[in-house]
This record gives sequence, structure tokens and C-alpha cells, in this order.
Amino acid sequence: MRQTRHPERVVVLALDGVYPFELGIPSRILGAADGRYEVLTCTVDGRPVRTQADFTVTPEHGPEVLATADTVVIAAVSPSRVTAEPSPEVIAALARVRPDARLVSICTGAFVLAAAGLLDGRRATTHWQLADLFRRMFPHIPLDPDVLFVADGRILTSAGAASGVDVCLHLVREDHGTELANKVARRCVVPPFRDGGQAQYIEQPVPEQGAASTAATRAWALDHLGETLTLADLAAHARMSLRTFARRFHDEVGLSPGRWLIQQRVARARHLLESTDLPVDGIAGRVGFATGASLRQHLHTSIGVSPQAYRRTFQSTR
Repeated sequence: MRQTRHPERVVVLALDGVYPFELGIPSRILGAADGRYEVLTCTVDGRPVRTQADFTVTPEHGPEVLATADTVVIAAVSPSRVTAEPSPEVIAALARVRPDARLVSICTGAFVLAAAGLLDGRRATTHWQLADLFRRMFPHIPLDPDVLFVADGRILTSAGAASGVDVCLHLVREDHGTELANKVARRCVVPPFRDGGQAQYIEQPVPEQGAASTAATRAWALDHLGETLTLADLAAHARMSLRTFARRFHDEVGLSPGRWLIQQRVARARHLLESTDLPVDGIAGRVGFATGASLRQHLHTSIGVSPQAYRRTFQSTR
């Protein structure tokens, strides 16, 4: 869990051609976190910027506020504005950011970070439709265009539009735990958890008219995570054949049923590690992992730490 003064200052950089929706995400999501964040917006010269829509915005701050930021968010701009060489004003603005500050990009904001040399040696993502352009401009940066966001040290890059919501909820979750992140999600009426590795592009997010959905079965599975759930169990609940269920599940969620179940079990285990003193083996049983060793393996694969280390981090900051 991130140790910072409170409230943490988040500064959103608005560039010419900024998308209004993405520009507002940090303020809307982080602003719902019980005063844990102070969100400010700035431009590179303190002047108004033209949005990608038919209006101009006038943030109250200039680039000097970047020097005070604990986290800096680069909001998405129109693809027509991305370049391999940032303007001197952008370079000068980003030079104000403290070396220990966290950097977050939404969608095409990754191009800004890459052009400024801030993604060198790091994995990144951006909108899947712009992956080829990104690779042509920055062939030395490992790009994963199939995920919602990538966290590589102090730099996080996210995909298009709504993935900005996911990465901001991820910040809340990492900084203050799942309970507050879930509360923020409820307040903003958004899904509380979409793992960063979830697919960006889902072929069929809405079932065809007359086609059965797997939504009811997913809700049922969440109520029965502590039980052994097989693909056959899920398909039987949905009243579909194994093949039809697996295909429709992936079309709707972007993941296989097995991988989705593991993500939900890890998420439930993290919440119990944070909020209870249950032993690891007891938590494993409650969330459907056969043994504590299985929970340890999946948690380490997901977030790189052991259950004990994860619990110590959260208990030390309660």
C-alpha cells in the first residue's frame, strides 16, 4: 500500500485536443474516495485548451503545479495530435514532475510519455486501434495492446476511454484497499474490479437478441466461490452446452471461465486479507482455492507478493 501524506495530490495534464470524458475521469473517480485525493487540472502554459469536442476548457493551474504532484495523469488526446517528438512546452512541463511521482496515462497519453522518453525500458499499453502506430513511432517500447492497463513500477499506462476508470480504481485499491475502491465504484456506478490483464476488445459485449447471457451464471458463481466450480457446473447452470457456454462467456467477458474464476477468487482473498485476521488456509477455503499453497501461488502471480506480505502492508496502515 502506498505511503503518502493525505490527501494525495493528483495533477491531470490537459493538452490540446484532449478528450473531455478522459479528462474528467480522475476527478470523478478519485474525488469519490472520501477525501483521500486532491485532484487538480493544469495545462502546459496555464492557458485554455481546445478539447476534441466543440468546446474549450480553462483549467485553473499552469505547469508549476506539476512539481507538487504525488501522481500525474496524462489525459487522452485526439490521435491526430500524437507525435513522436513532443513540443518544447510539453517537455518543459514534464520536467517539473518529481522523480518519485507516479505517472499515469489514459489512452493516447501513453504517446506523450513515450515521446518524452519516460517509457524507455518499460512495458506499456494504449488503445488497441493505435497499437500499430505506437509500434512504428516507438519500436523499442514493449507494447501489450490486449490489456486494460499495465503497471510497471511508478508508471501506469491504460487503454482507451473507460479503462481510465479501471486504472483510477486500481490506484485507489493499491493505495487504500479494496473496501474503499469498492465504495468508490458503487458511488460512481461502475464495475468495482476489472483486472488490468482483461482483454480490451470484447467481440460481443451484448448478446444477440434472443441469445442467452452468462450474466446470471457469473452472479451465481460469485455467490458460490467457496465451492468447487467446474466448467460443466457453470454450463449446466446457464443451461448451455460446454462449447456454447465457453464461447459466449469469452465473448461477453473477454476471458475464459477458468481465468475469470481465478481473478474473482484472488480479489475476494485480497479483501479478506485486508479486512479479517483469518488464517491463509481458512481464506483459501472460503474463496475456493483447494489449499493455502494454491492461494499463495495465485496471489503471487497476480500481484507479486505473498499473503503474509500483503496482509502486513494493509494492517500497518489501518
